Amino acid sequence: MAGIPFNAATAAYGNAQKLISQAARPQTDMLALGGQSGQGADFGKLLAETVQSVVNTGNTSEQMSMNMVNGKADMVDVVTAMSQAELAMETMVTVRDKVIAAYEEIMRMPI
Repeated sequence: MAGIPFNAATAAYGNAQKLISQAARPQTDMLALGGQSGQGADFGKLLAETVQSVVNTGNTSEQMSMNMVNGKADMVDVVTAMSQAELAMETMVTVRDKVIAAYEEIMRMPI
């Protein structure tokens, strides 16, 4: 993450916020249509919480980096925060890839 420009990181956090709002939207739409809150709604909530956690980890890493620039943080803390943010992002991308692969497999199933 150290090589990512500040604007790219900001854009990534903005995109993550959009994902959070989109993940929450199906749950409210389902309830508005008279559906019951079931496993689908829980998955959407779990997804939104996970994405928010990744965003929070990124924000923490960014804040630690700014503190380091201002001389208010230790290098070890900054590297640890950046490693945690990188790991969280890689995990989220891996889960996304698995979800897409599962969706594609379902679409290939005969009816």
